[in-house]
Amino acid sequence: MANGTVYALKEEPLAVAEREFAVLRRLETASLPAVSVVGLAASPERDSAILVTEYLAYSIQYRRLLMRFPTGPGPYRDRLLDAMAWLLVDLHRSGVFWGDCSLANTLFRRDGDKIQAFLVDAETSEIHPSLSDGQRRYDLDILVENVAFGLADLAALQERPEGIDDAIEAAETVRARYDDLWDEISSEPELSPDDRHAIRARIRRLNELGFAVDEIELDPTIGGEGTVRLRVAVANRRFHVRQLERLTGLVALEGQARLLLNDLTEYRAWIEYHESRPMSELEGAERWLHDVLEPALASLVPVIGLQRDPLQAYCDVLEEKWILSEMAGGDVGLEAAKDAFIGLGAPAPEVPEDGVDSSIVLDIDWSNGLDQPSPDRTG
Repeated sequence: MANGTVYALKEEPLAVAEREFAVLRRLETASLPAVSVVGLAASPERDSAILVTEYLAYSIQYRRLLMRFPTGPGPYRDRLLDAMAWLLVDLHRSGVFWGDCSLANTLFRRDGDKIQAFLVDAETSEIHPSLSDGQRRYDLDILVENVAFGLADLAALQERPEGIDDAIEAAETVRARYDDLWDEISSEPELSPDDRHAIRARIRRLNELGFAVDEIELDPTIGGEGTVRLRVAVANRRFHVRQLERLTGLVALEGQARLLLNDLTEYRAWIEYHESRPMSELEGAERWLHDVLEPALASLVPVIGLQRDPLQAYCDVLEEKWILSEMAGGDVGLEAAKDAFIGLGAPAPEVPEDGVDSSIVLDIDWSNGLDQPSPDRTG
């Protein structure tokens, strides 16, 4: 640790370290989800080097992540598998062949109502202008095999022999998740050039997935009798991140940014109604920061401690507000949700015990985005 920043040091052969350093630099430049490389200390006479990367704040390894929740299949594991598929799609779209995709070479972070995966180990990675279908398929095969091994290893650690076969089936779903996402991004539907609603719908769907649209092309189809093929070029998955940063200066993950922007928009609409006047985006953002987010964080940070992400804690409060309001049949307010969140013990510090994270967490039903109290909550 230096000046409050934690670094990870990894010794490896010089040629391997230099290649990994170059790959991680490229990933960082492209804003892809990976650890940030800091430097390389080379020792040519020993054919060795030490790669220095910055520790990914608020991250957790897959074992600790899954052992915090009920064992076996469930919404948490589904979100983790979604995260692995998303990560591989992000890399492949940018011409990155990972080569050793596995749960062990990945770190995870809570991201609003989702999980985001980050590449940690790039020893075998290669950068290409683009990847062939064969390269993508081979990388995906490696991922499926390694995910199966990782889940089976976890089942053995949890003494669940029935989990071995289930691990293989679960790993195979990563392939379907990857294919569905890849098809969604790369599809080129045929439509009428005058169907502006279909074009807007396509853009909106990509925005909802987190992609900003760089460019739109309408190419006439052969023998299509006036139809065109819609081609959309999408940027990295940071659509809501950029919007939030532009309006507030806050830096968040994509899922967090989406929830925070929704909260901001809701608050701005409420202010406009009660003050009977329109309000600009920037004024609404400033009011939301000053009147809502900053006071909430000021009360949350002292109880969640330095080891937890304050923006994620606020997102958890928003989810708690949603479920309480659904139960009450009307808005319960932010203060009630925050008190309930703290009362449930969710902000307890993460303290490993016998290799298992014993912190108290919200049992989130990822299938519908709602938080439910965990039946085995302690403390």
